Amino acid sequence: MSVYGEVSTHEVNERLKQGENLHLIDVREDDEYAAGRVPGAKHIPLNQIPERLHELDKDKEYIMVCRSGNRSGMASEWLSERGYHVKNMVGGMLDWTGDIEK
Repeated sequence: MSVYGEVSTHEVNERLKQGENLHLIDVREDDEYAAGRVPGAKHIPLNQIPERLHELDKDKEYIMVCRSGNRSGMASEWLSERGYHVKNMVGGMLDWTGDIEK
């Protein structure tokens, strides 16, 4: 059984405002990502995660982001089962009130 944490959109936004260097992974599709994302988020669509594991470091904590928290939850579970330290941003971009990068 996998174990991954959860983090609120508010907490992520506050941590970014404080200058914390977060490792955000946006698992949405290309068009969703292009429409706007959390500043600094790296784009790895959900279906590409297995083939792009080499881009991730097991020593870092990743915050997974999607539209509502569902796909990022699936990504969080899959990655945590493989030994990655991940948290799911609950509520996703639907709940995001911080800056948007395009």
